[in-house]
Amino acid sequence: MHGPVALVAALLLPLSGWGATPGARVGSTMTRSVGCLIEPDRVADVGSQVVGLVERLHVERGDNVKAGQSLITLRGDVERANMGVADTRSRVDAEILAAQASLDLAQQKVRRAESLVAQKFVSQQAVDQARGEAEVARQKLKQVESQRQIWVEERKVAQAQLALRTVRSPFSGVVVERFVNQGERVEERPMLRVAVIDPLRVELLVPTALYGKLAKGDRIQVLPELPDAQPVTATVRHVDRVLDAASNSFRVRLSLPNPDYQLPAGLRCKADVPGAEVLEPTAPAGPNGPATTITRPKPAPAVHRPDATAPRTPSR
Repeated sequence: MHGPVALVAALLLPLSGWGATPGARVGSTMTRSVGCLIEPDRVADVGSQVVGLVERLHVERGDNVKAGQSLITLRGDVERANMGVADTRSRVDAEILAAQASLDLAQQKVRRAESLVAQKFVSQQAVDQARGEAEVARQKLKQVESQRQIWVEERKVAQAQLALRTVRSPFSGVVVERFVNQGERVEERPMLRVAVIDPLRVELLVPTALYGKLAKGDRIQVLPELPDAQPVTATVRHVDRVLDAASNSFRVRLSLPNPDYQLPAGLRCKADVPGAEVLEPTAPAGPNGPATTITRPKPAPAVHRPDATAPRTPSR
């Protein structure tokens, strides 16, 4: 590219800041390369709800974890002892058996008293007394069963208190950082940082001029800034509805599948987003750079001039 064409290209590229797709035609859509950042989909600083000493560390930095997996165990001798007592108490059924036996005996007395009254061997007062004793036995059985239910609930409380001594992963991901060591006392500060890197999250800062060109569900090519990295396809998950007037831009969030954790998080990248319509033809990409829009001036009309070197005919 030389002469006026090179000058036009040098002026257009700094002004636009975008590269058009090679071979674009009138009425087609060109893509614009936008800088982006590949981040974890979710990050959580995992801590403990209770104060305690770190008894065991089950994971290290870089380990893969599953949702609900045990990460750290705090010392919980008292909680384990309370759990044992509550578990034993909730399993004891001797009082219920004794109350049930008392009720059965009282009901037998009622039937015997009713039979004797029918034969006129005892008075009605004996029947009433037997029925009263049976009702007392029945209420005693209900009381014992209620107490047994309370013991079962106390066991659940003890179990929940013991579960607080174990810190578990909130989701499946990778351990990014470990902030504590075995034997340390923990209070409010986090102990581990866990991140989800499948899928990854891609954040774009797109100029306002492209608002409306992207919608949820669109697929966009993303090129990570990593040696020998190949373009990957991400899906638009969210488009901001509020523009940033200071930067004249808006944010777009993409979801990028990352099976087997092939890509690390924290990479810079380039994303090809749809741009404005091309109003003029473009020249194909050459060895010196990307394709550029070229405006060629119309040729001046030809003017016929006599040849000065031709011999003149002498006037007569």
